[in-house]
Amino acid sequence: MNTKQLRANILLLITASIWGFAFVAQRVGSQHVGAFTFNGIRFAIGSISLIPLIFYFDKKDKKKESKTELTTKNIIIPGIIMGIALYIAATFQQVGLMYTTAGKAGFITGLYMVIVPILGIFLKQKIETKSWIGVGLAVIGLYLLSINENFRMSYGDFLELIGALFWAIHILTIDHFTKKLNPLKLSCIQFATCSILSIITALIFEEISMDAISNALIPILYGGFMSVGIAYTLQVVAQRNAKPSHAAIILSMESVFGAIGGTIMLGESMNIRGYIGCAFILTGILITQVKFTSKNNKNTLDGTATP
Repeated sequence: MNTKQLRANILLLITASIWGFAFVAQRVGSQHVGAFTFNGIRFAIGSISLIPLIFYFDKKDKKKESKTELTTKNIIIPGIIMGIALYIAATFQQVGLMYTTAGKAGFITGLYMVIVPILGIFLKQKIETKSWIGVGLAVIGLYLLSINENFRMSYGDFLELIGALFWAIHILTIDHFTKKLNPLKLSCIQFATCSILSIITALIFEEISMDAISNALIPILYGGFMSVGIAYTLQVVAQRNAKPSHAAIILSMESVFGAIGGTIMLGESMNIRGYIGCAFILTGILITQVKFTSKNNKNTLDGTATP
């Protein structure tokens, strides 16, 4: 591993930690403002924070983009579609955090990496053996983590699981559109779309109070600037020198950081059964990102990750 790759991996680890601790910020924020209010402001900040980054990379890019990329059909509509998927996923996640811990939410949300290959069946993609192994381990982990002695899943964990499904759908839409279009511009549009939809929903169903927003300001700012603006920037910079497969593995550690943050900052705790469940889930996630090859009897890593 050369110096550039090492630096890139360190930046990705920092990114994963920022995203992991974002579960803590979201958990704290949910105690003061409604889920839609929190997401509406958070993603508005995130969208705005990407604008300077877009201009920066546009200036650095010697190859100018064609004017057709900025048309409604080529960039705005895909961005809106991604934003709708993000809105649904983020809503389930934020509401779920009102009823479960940051640590459990982090691991359950991370299941999107396991769900993506399953959804690939509907896209006529073949599921490899490693993916089925990962799914099996993740299911066992989810059972140990969330199913109680009455064979029931808590309301918050159930919402996080639905959210993980929509995060997986969101990942597939990103994978489809970013192959041809500028990922930063698409992200800016999707964050703006998610923000607008969240604010509209908040105006209908929630009571918006400036005092409540003031009390949740630090978590909101963290979610907007740190989780979206800074972390996304670090990811973009790092992945220029990091292998996408390695990036997927490192970024999946956000689940672990979420649990660490919940324990240290919120005093959350789990029993041994819960920690064993987390270990099964993390193992299942990692296995889905591993590509086994017979060449030189070595293992390689395969996969992608997004914020």
